[in-house]
Amino acid sequence: MSSFKDVVGHKNIIKYIESAVQADAVSQAYILNGERGSGKKLLANLFAMSLQCQDRDENGEACGKCQSCKQALHGNQPDIIRVSHEKPTTISVDDIRQQVNNDIVIKPYSSKYKIYIIPEADLMSVQAQNALLKTIEEPPEYAVVMLLTENAEVLLPTIRSRCVMMKLRNIKDQLVKKYLMEQMEIPDYKADVCVAFAQGNMGKAIMLANSDYFNEIKEEVVHLLRNIDEMDVPELMDAVKKCMTYKLEINDYLDMMAIWYRDVLIYKATKNVDRVVFSDQLRYIKARASKSSYEGIEKILEALETAKARMKANVNFELVIELLLLTIKEN
Repeated sequence: MSSFKDVVGHKNIIKYIESAVQADAVSQAYILNGERGSGKKLLANLFAMSLQCQDRDENGEACGKCQSCKQALHGNQPDIIRVSHEKPTTISVDDIRQQVNNDIVIKPYSSKYKIYIIPEADLMSVQAQNALLKTIEEPPEYAVVMLLTENAEVLLPTIRSRCVMMKLRNIKDQLVKKYLMEQMEIPDYKADVCVAFAQGNMGKAIMLANSDYFNEIKEEVVHLLRNIDEMDVPELMDAVKKCMTYKLEINDYLDMMAIWYRDVLIYKATKNVDRVVFSDQLRYIKARASKSSYEGIEKILEALETAKARMKANVNFELVIELLLLTIKEN
């Protein structure tokens, strides 16, 4: 992806970036704040490419064809530096000193700007943040620092006050679905499930659409809920054991169940098939809606929320699933 035109959503941020680039009114420090998969890295890369482009258009958009753009697209533009860290949970003071502070005094190699992109900036230790603070308080005029974070609140107030904050919002479900169907050729019923799970996060929606394991969980949940009425106790216990194989992804498993029963509730209340996420299972959704009472469906949804809470509290996994499946079967 080499153009802001290709980005789905985030139009306000893109408009701001293009205006800043066009007017040559670029700040020297930015925070891009949003959950994992929201598009922080993509926007930072496009921003950096636009700043360094040798032939950008009148709107501030990178051409994608000049030497700088080609280097940026291949990740080897010498004046776009991506800060890395060896420790998985910490960006140390040495990481910042070696890759930013000691390097920033050297003028750009071939561009107007020297840009530092720091992914997972919320992992910076307090010492690392203080080291960075000294740099962004009085940076060289050619320097631009971009902090990418899932939780800007953990950054020091003194750093936040010196940065332009860009908050990445959730993307509308219709836009996410359209992208999955048109660009990735995902069938509508599968796109609906991915969209329901992603909750406006395009990166997560794409990941789910490409995930064989996610599809495996979906098929397992569908099979269980379609057949649970006919299961006797031994079969139910076998189902509990089968659920155990998804222990690491149990929240996804339970969320999938919840989406199924919300579909049942919505169809029962409205008869509106357009709002059903599991549209490829409509026959079974209708059948369940006719069998279950409103009270029964509500009990199941409450049981699912209780199960998730108990999982977080590390209550006996097998017992929680057993009680949940018994509640589903009884209602």
